[in-house]
Amino acid sequence: MNSSNADLKRRQRFDRVVSVLHKDLYRYAAWLCRDPGIAEEVVQESLFRAWKSLDALREDGAAKSWLLTIVRRENARYFERKRLETVDIDSLTPGQSAMLAETEDPNVAEMREALYRLGDDYREPLVLQVLMGHSTKEIAELMGIKPGAVLTRLHRARIKLKKAVAKEAMA
Repeated sequence: MNSSNADLKRRQRFDRVVSVLHKDLYRYAAWLCRDPGIAEEVVQESLFRAWKSLDALREDGAAKSWLLTIVRRENARYFERKRLETVDIDSLTPGQSAMLAETEDPNVAEMREALYRLGDDYREPLVLQVLMGHSTKEIAELMGIKPGAVLTRLHRARIKLKKAVAKEAMA
């Protein structure tokens, strides 16, 4: 009975920590890997790893950083072990070809492409700050760098992004 009570408490703690962060984990994974399907796999595997090592989380208040670090590492593992399929565009059916021609807001598409062209060292801290709302200190902890380096990367990322968008606007 004592064991089942401990299991129940562990499960409740995991649910409490993960339920409020699940969307952030997915959003972060999607920005890292740029593919919604892969992002789902990465988050699922990350949650499995988090469950297995839940005892390593000392304070629930540190759960967000802890889980995002797991997602970041799992994303790297995913691409280390998977060979992604390629598709021959010439062999697509008419229905599949139509999906390639879907249009979206050109400004959103332009900004997204400019973000994707940023190197990981610049894109990741910018996404963590702007989309995920992390502080400089939190980003530094997640990326394993100093807060000053985060500030430098954020500054350079914004400059690169502005230049890229301005260049596209002129073209």
